[in-house]
Amino acid sequence: MSTIYIRTLKRAEHTVFCVADGQKQYYDPQFDRWIPFSSGQQVKRSLLESIGKCLNEQMSPITFISKVKMNSAKKKMEFDGEGEVFGTCNPEYFDQLFGGWMKAEKGGDTKVLKRRSPLSISAMRGLHPLLAGTKTFTGTFDRRERSNNIVVVKDSNGNELNDEQIDAFLSNSDSQVSLISKYLKPSRIATGLFVQDIAIDLRRLFCVVLNKLEPEITAETEAKLREAGWEETSAVFGTCLVAPIEVRERLIPALAHAIINWTITSNQSRTFSLMETLAVSISDNANRIAGSIRAKLKEEEENKAVPIIEEEMNGVDSFVSLAAGGYIRTKKETADALEKAEQKLIDLMRAFDYENQLVKAQ
Repeated sequence: MSTIYIRTLKRAEHTVFCVADGQKQYYDPQFDRWIPFSSGQQVKRSLLESIGKCLNEQMSPITFISKVKMNSAKKKMEFDGEGEVFGTCNPEYFDQLFGGWMKAEKGGDTKVLKRRSPLSISAMRGLHPLLAGTKTFTGTFDRRERSNNIVVVKDSNGNELNDEQIDAFLSNSDSQVSLISKYLKPSRIATGLFVQDIAIDLRRLFCVVLNKLEPEITAETEAKLREAGWEETSAVFGTCLVAPIEVRERLIPALAHAIINWTITSNQSRTFSLMETLAVSISDNANRIAGSIRAKLKEEEENKAVPIIEEEMNGVDSFVSLAAGGYIRTKKETADALEKAEQKLIDLMRAFDYENQLVKAQ
């Protein structure tokens, strides 16, 4: 087995996955519904942040390139646009090793460095269009119960009005507004059952390819890795450097913990949801993992679907938490289900022979 597939089922309630631009959603033409989702990039960032918390380590520094030019008329330097953004391209950082990198400097003589992430991460989307959706709601910042509020009213020129001018404004029947309440803009919230998939390519997980034609690292980084105990081996991708066992033993439990326990931390207090994990399925077969946690249309009711967890499926290990019993018919839920799922991932990643990946011909 060289690939591990993980499907995670989560419950979200009255929340948003992205604050910056409102709730992201896509249209499902079959069921004529808008379905909220969290992008794979957001899930990936949440996963890497969870690894950092587990290890108590910072992620690698990012280099931001900006350009300036001389304004001859004003005789001063001015901003001339943004340039490249790239990481360290050093797998000694956990986020670079698991997240991959791409470094292409404009106008430079250096080769492009790129490493494909060993983690393929899907978006978190509705388990079924009928089991997830969005609602629009409005809110207020209301503090009318406080007697010590300070009210400032300004005119179109930014000048503050005095008490007499404020009274004249409030006496106008066309000005029936509250000066101590702020009405928030309408926004969309997500609620329902959501599923997310991760595939771990064990062949790439702790390996860095040494390819001069399409390099992943520089010669300087290669020398540092060899000095740090990374050993040369052969894989289907060619000659590689493999992380030493002590590095793997430190990172594997953190990665397994993050995969099972990652959360989206960008939602605000007024729309906070635990986004608890209801179930996790682990397999080496992509088709089976897709069927392990799924939904099925009801025959007797139109536009109704029920979630299903296959508790006993050949080639799939399913782990069901206690919270799942409130939404899914199941008999397998246990208090330590997620801890068992985490340990299963640890065992599978430890069992892979990273140093001897190729089977020698007889």
